[in-house]
Amino acid sequence: MNDIKNRYVILLLTALAPIVWGSTYLVTTEMLPKGMPLMLAVLRALPAGLLLLLFIRKLPQGIWWGRVMILGILNFSLFWWLLFIAAYRLPGGVAATVGAIQPLIVLFLSRWLLNSQLSFLSILASFSGIIGVAILLLTPNAMLDMTGIIAGFLGAFSMAAGTVLSRRWQPPVNAITFTSWQLTAGGLVLLPFALYFEPALPPLTLINFIGLSYLTIIGGALTYALWFRGLAILGPSSVASLGFLSPVSAVLLGWIVLDQQLSMLQLIGMLVILASVWVSQQSERKLALNQYKESI
Repeated sequence: MNDIKNRYVILLLTALAPIVWGSTYLVTTEMLPKGMPLMLAVLRALPAGLLLLLFIRKLPQGIWWGRVMILGILNFSLFWWLLFIAAYRLPGGVAATVGAIQPLIVLFLSRWLLNSQLSFLSILASFSGIIGVAILLLTPNAMLDMTGIIAGFLGAFSMAAGTVLSRRWQPPVNAITFTSWQLTAGGLVLLPFALYFEPALPPLTLINFIGLSYLTIIGGALTYALWFRGLAILGPSSVASLGFLSPVSAVLLGWIVLDQQLSMLQLIGMLVILASVWVSQQSERKLALNQYKESI
């Protein structure tokens, strides 16, 4: 039963990642230069990866060079690029609702690539989470753009595929090392695109440095290490549903820090999201308990 108790601790630590990621919008809009999404993504990923590499002093070997490059592209380069396209072409609520399909994609990819069990409750919880995000963020006058919607769906698929493959391809190293490889690969792939498509980075203010440091160290290195560690131990199906916590965190921070309005409908959306996460975790806990009983 210690394994089951440890599961809750790991689950809580993993949940910190999407909760912190919910602060990205606030930090980006209030503390960083405007109109440079690709370069800011590079500055979030690459320094974090290089700092971790300097600390661990370990590089991939053999087949892991190619695998790490694929994972870096799926989890960071391609995902962030598509995310920014969706964010620029769609209202924030629409983009977030489209992206909320990611946990559902993870469930089916896990079934296909990892032969994981697929429960009705997990599927129901994923649909409920999507509905909760829509209630929380969508507005009646939200405009739809087909290019933005396609980018949102492809971005969700990219991150979902990266999540499942990160579990399928588990190198013989710890989570921090695995995180450093992916962050570095993702940042390096994004760098030439940022340099070509965006203007030169303006002189940074103290507030800019603080915001970038937060996104690099806390929002990058620390949270992704927790995320990939939880992914390796709990599995994609358990971890993916925690992503619904990001929009809840973002809305609450907007209410607390920016004095944004919080309606009754948004509160209902939050409750639906939290209920969906709870149902999903109960379903995964039941599966884990059954597997534990079968192993003794």
